Amino acid sequence: MTIKAFTDLPGFKEANAAELESIGITSVEELRAALDDEVRFKEIIKTLSGVGPKTAENWKKAFSGETSAAPAKEAKAVETEVVEEHHGYAVKIKPELDEELTDSMAKRALISGQRPAFKRQEWFRYSKLGEKWRKPKGRHSKMKRQVKRRPPMVDIGYRGPSAVRGLHPSGFEEVMVFNADGLESIDPKKQAIRIGGTVGVRKRLAIEDRADELGIRVLNRMV
Repeated sequence: MTIKAFTDLPGFKEANAAELESIGITSVEELRAALDDEVRFKEIIKTLSGVGPKTAENWKKAFSGETSAAPAKEAKAVETEVVEEHHGYAVKIKPELDEELTDSMAKRALISGQRPAFKRQEWFRYSKLGEKWRKPKGRHSKMKRQVKRRPPMVDIGYRGPSAVRGLHPSGFEEVMVFNADGLESIDPKKQAIRIGGTVGVRKRLAIEDRADELGIRVLNRMV
């Protein structure tokens, strides 16, 4: 299948076109070349909202003709609905990150996509245990001894880069805010706010209006 427009790519959203333009990609051919370049590939993952390593890999497969025509048609139909629903979409505020942090964010996204699901020992045997992770204990625990064909255990080797540990997926440092006065000390270039769950509607709207005036991104906007 020949990709003639961005909307032919599976999972491509209207907002992604403006985000691609912000990093100098304005045509399908430029996007094809950028996906083949490792540095540009990471930049695309970091810049585009809702696009992770798997979506970017699917785009590469679509350009190489590995995807079938049927899924592409379905994706195009879904994209039409998204365009109608989000007409007048404004690109969200992005943090100002240096090259090292941008690279670390892309690496974290790749590591997160490959990280296995850690489940409690014998979660499949007793439903009352649940799937939430618990460290395996017991003298004869084969999972604890990491015998072959046993579920993986939480290990420090699965962690992401320390430079971006704890940051929001957008790259911002999250700051909890409970009133409009808490916005005065926020750095809009590196920090974004999350409004506390106990804040009422009237005060929440006041915080959002003040954040818009200061150019601060709200991670859990109500409107």
